Amino acid sequence: MYAIRPVTPENFDDLARLFEARGGPDWCWCMAWRAKPASVTRAKGAEGKRLRKAQMQARVAAGQPVGLLAYADEAPVGWVATGPLTGFVRLGGPGDVDPATTWAISCFFVARPHRGAGLARALTAAALDSARAAGARLFQDTAVDADSPSYRFMGTVGLFESFGFEAVAMAGHRRHVMRLSL
Repeated sequence: MYAIRPVTPENFDDLARLFEARGGPDWCWCMAWRAKPASVTRAKGAEGKRLRKAQMQARVAAGQPVGLLAYADEAPVGWVATGPLTGFVRLGGPGDVDPATTWAISCFFVARPHRGAGLARALTAAALDSARAAGARLFQDTAVDADSPSYRFMGTVGLFESFGFEAVAMAGHRRHVMRLSL
């Protein structure tokens, strides 16, 4: 069983521990789809990692919803980047929704020993609960087919269909824009 909690200033170090562990997404810090200064976008290597981490930490310190952490025995083992669509300006989609009342998921990360245990499903359910609690009216995701050679960190069409999401458009060649009314 997993405990799932929002990322806050008090547990940001847990997010850092998960991301900076071997195989973690410390190169991106789940900032790829979020608005950020061009200097952060262009930065490479250790400097890029440092700048993206600082951007994420600043959002958390400002009280912005950035995502949820999953814990097993108090150790962080999974993550979903979720929050208002206003925070994911580069995510894509038709642009026909109110970003202030629409929430989204941009990516998942599950530590290798916990993959295949249903953690993405649990994180998705928790993200939907968070959106509802915040008053969101619509949830949007850009998912890929299960056999996609890339972007699988965004979740699969089947996962979101199992929650009642419906495909409404494409964002690029692989990503299906999927929506669920809340």
